[in-house]
Amino acid sequence: MSINGIPLTLGVEEEYQIIHPESRDLHSYVQEFLEQGNQVFPEGQLKPELMQSQIEVGSQVCRNIKEVRHELRRLRRSVSGLANDNGLRIAAASTHPFASWSDQDVTAGIRYKQLLDQMQDVAARLLIFGFHVHVGFGEKEDHQDLLIEIMNQLRYFLPHILALSTSSPFWQGRKTGLKSYRSVVFEMLPRTGMAPSFSSYHEYLDFVRLMGKVGTIADKDRDGKPDATKIWWDVRPHPKFGTLEVRIPDICTRIEEAVCIAALIQSVIGTLITLRMNNQSWRIYRRHHIVENKWRAMRYGLDGKLIDFGKEQEVPMSFLAIELMELVEPVARQLDCWEEVQYVETILREGTSADRQIRVYNQAIKEGATQQEALHAVVDHLIAETTEGI
Repeated sequence: MSINGIPLTLGVEEEYQIIHPESRDLHSYVQEFLEQGNQVFPEGQLKPELMQSQIEVGSQVCRNIKEVRHELRRLRRSVSGLANDNGLRIAAASTHPFASWSDQDVTAGIRYKQLLDQMQDVAARLLIFGFHVHVGFGEKEDHQDLLIEIMNQLRYFLPHILALSTSSPFWQGRKTGLKSYRSVVFEMLPRTGMAPSFSSYHEYLDFVRLMGKVGTIADKDRDGKPDATKIWWDVRPHPKFGTLEVRIPDICTRIEEAVCIAALIQSVIGTLITLRMNNQSWRIYRRHHIVENKWRAMRYGLDGKLIDFGKEQEVPMSFLAIELMELVEPVARQLDCWEEVQYVETILREGTSADRQIRVYNQAIKEGATQQEALHAVVDHLIAETTEGI
């Protein structure tokens, strides 16, 4: 599928929790997973993360959303099988309900050692799990300025996407009162959060060059240039893949939620490209405006209100989600992902993973469970939902 010659291929990355089924706590086991997984996964599809209780998977390049669903089912089925063979389980949520970051074993490797040396406890606290959606714009040298132009406009929609994907209401055994506490933890790092706007791809590269020159980004890529993957914005150009990478979502617990978020991102980008080809564009809002809406999405999720800055009014997120569906419908139909985008209606009806986790916890407390028992119930719920439909 393509829009005006732009392929809009898709790729997704998910980071899973490795869980011991008896304690329900995180379990350091990634090295064994990697050794066994090399016999199951194509090279590069199974990767370690900072903590040994995390495992990251990456899909193959997908031509359409149907292939994304197939890939996510295959990846979750394979990793879940590895876990089960070792008496363990996996869960897809952006924070664990009660695990402590200070108890985690850090993965060996120069990249992670450098991160801890530079960031100290800020990096050590990164017991969080993400979901990244890559959208392809074609060959690396093609459409680079268009990619930046679309990135600038796409930022407006990122709080909406976060609100529809929240899955991290707990932290260190506490109900935080937020729907995406992962966002709070991650933004302690530098070069995170909402991306700035750039006038061109050249200006973006000049920023990367400057960060390398002053030592902020000390690592080099294969071409000897500053490693731009050390910039962790909510949306960024990916220097290795030539994609626009959307990093703001929490990881979705249900596969169909993840497919919906990927379809929605692809459709929004396709809609913005269509506007551009018709000599139009979405208004580029200032970063501080978008950050205000991101905070509301982090705090309240679907229950909150975002700001319509054009009307200067608060609007319930549920209304905005329907408006967003209506905006992208023509392009979503063209991309053959309208059915997947419509799953937004299911999310609005049943809540995000964060909403469901809170319901499980509250119901357990209501039935007389201790706090720890209620948190265990949440973990069991996450394990079950993660592998639905695989």
